[in-house]
Amino acid sequence: QSLKTVKATVRQALQDALTRLLTPKQSTELLADVDAVNATEKRPFVIVFCGVNGVGKSTSLAKTCFYLQKHGKKILMAACDTFRSGAVEQLKTHAACLNVDLYHQGYGKDAASVAREAVRYAKETKADVVLIDTAGRMQHNEPLMRALAKLVTVNQPDRIFFVGEALVGNDAVDQLKSFNASLVDFQNNPKPRLIDGIILTKFDTIDDKVGAAVSMVYTTGQPIVFVGVGQTYMDLRKVSTEALVNALLR
Repeated sequence: QSLKTVKATVRQALQDALTRLLTPKQSTELLADVDAVNATEKRPFVIVFCGVNGVGKSTSLAKTCFYLQKHGKKILMAACDTFRSGAVEQLKTHAACLNVDLYHQGYGKDAASVAREAVRYAKETKADVVLIDTAGRMQHNEPLMRALAKLVTVNQPDRIFFVGEALVGNDAVDQLKSFNASLVDFQNNPKPRLIDGIILTKFDTIDDKVGAAVSMVYTTGQPIVFVGVGQTYMDLRKVSTEALVNALLR
């Protein structure tokens, strides 16, 4: 009996410690944050999506759009990947499927300026949220990292979401750290904006992917806002600290 009591006490202590470690600094209540900005500042809530090439960034943006639409929000998508051929067309397809407005200026333009114009257009059209797609970039590509830092500096988005692949494990943690380091280096700001939300794709089962998720939350203090669990717009889930802790303690 006493051994059982000790075991239960240790488990509870471990659960409490992990919960403290993995509780993010940033709010995970996206809808409440959108409502607050819309109501108090009378402007659209702006989210920038960034990440390395080929992780499902545009698809994650579209899934986030569907989630916000379900909760009654008017969305504007902004095609600010002016670098990769086909990026604007990909977003056009998503916008058409979801029946939302898309702001774009084609290719070869300055992404920060396109984003600024998109936000201005969103104000005019009374959109609640602007979802800004950016070019996929390897974390050591200095020109593209500088471009991302400029977009953040010029537009001061409400959230910067990093999209990473659950399958690559600690590589995703390294990518996230490098993105933050570049944002610090290239913003020329004593209080630079950093990644403040994470979306993990290909997270179809939590059990064997939880390590990378835990490392990301712990190293950045920022929440996993959503995980992608399939191919359709509906396949986006919220992940709670409690779920991560329970998965670790199984």
